[in-house]
Amino acid sequence: MHRSIEHELNISREIVPSRLDHAVAELLPQYSRALIQQWIKQGALLVNRKSAKASLKLVGGEKILIKVTIDDVTSAQPERIPIDVVFEDEHLIVVNKPAGLVVHPGAGNTSGTLMNALLNYDHDLKAVPRAGIIHRLDKNTSGLLIIARDIESQFKLARDLESRIIKRIYTALVYKAPPYRAGEIDLALGRHPKERKKMAVKVDGKPAKTHYNLTEKFQSHSLLECELDTGRTHQIRVHMQALGTPIVGDIEYGGQYRRSKSDGQELEKMLRAFSRQALHARKLSLNHPKNGRNLSFTAPIPEDFKSLLEAMREAN
Repeated sequence: MHRSIEHELNISREIVPSRLDHAVAELLPQYSRALIQQWIKQGALLVNRKSAKASLKLVGGEKILIKVTIDDVTSAQPERIPIDVVFEDEHLIVVNKPAGLVVHPGAGNTSGTLMNALLNYDHDLKAVPRAGIIHRLDKNTSGLLIIARDIESQFKLARDLESRIIKRIYTALVYKAPPYRAGEIDLALGRHPKERKKMAVKVDGKPAKTHYNLTEKFQSHSLLECELDTGRTHQIRVHMQALGTPIVGDIEYGGQYRRSKSDGQELEKMLRAFSRQALHARKLSLNHPKNGRNLSFTAPIPEDFKSLLEAMREAN
């Protein structure tokens, strides 16, 4: 399938000095830099109505015009996997992802992902980068995700996410209690120096900020609401570990079972059997990409997480 797209960009002085291809990739994050470089070579991307090289240094004030026809940009295949659609219209979909479902195909997960399910649900998503997925959740984190149904909506939502207009609130069950009932964790994150699949607090990492509120206190655990100010990989999980309150079940970041006399046999059994991080993306608010109307959604806590909470309340 083919799709014609057109963009007009005004380059501000805030992003220069910068190469042409870098600047456009920053302004249009839904397209890869390789694809943008291809458009430049084809003459489909003009600077002040003239062709240019990808290495052109911008000085600010330039006007960029892109007119191009593109093929389907998602190579994943549709699969009949059920999805929980919380909201949809012609421009976006909001889904409640279950724990255990990978968002994107990748190494070791070439099929059976949310992307495969979305392509089956709406075949037109094949023309949208990443099948319209705006952000991601870890495989074993449940909760709300946004999907754009067209490239223009994807661009607007991606920019809103970067500008922190989109709000995401998570529920997390952690060991121990945080030092304060409410607080902010402002610790930069980067790749773990030895375990490349993990993240770690790093002085030279990317800025990352998480706000938390204590909503319920148990004998040896706490229930928190965490709001993301940024959206780094594994952000809440690493920040909770750094705070000394790792997420229950998150063995990658210190959340393996910790024996406590107050747990009781039944609760201990449930905690040992809880094999994923107790983290759920429960609330989401955004501005509609076309009409600007504010939309808010909530997703109930999954049954396994809910049962664990109920057992803690009985043991409290």
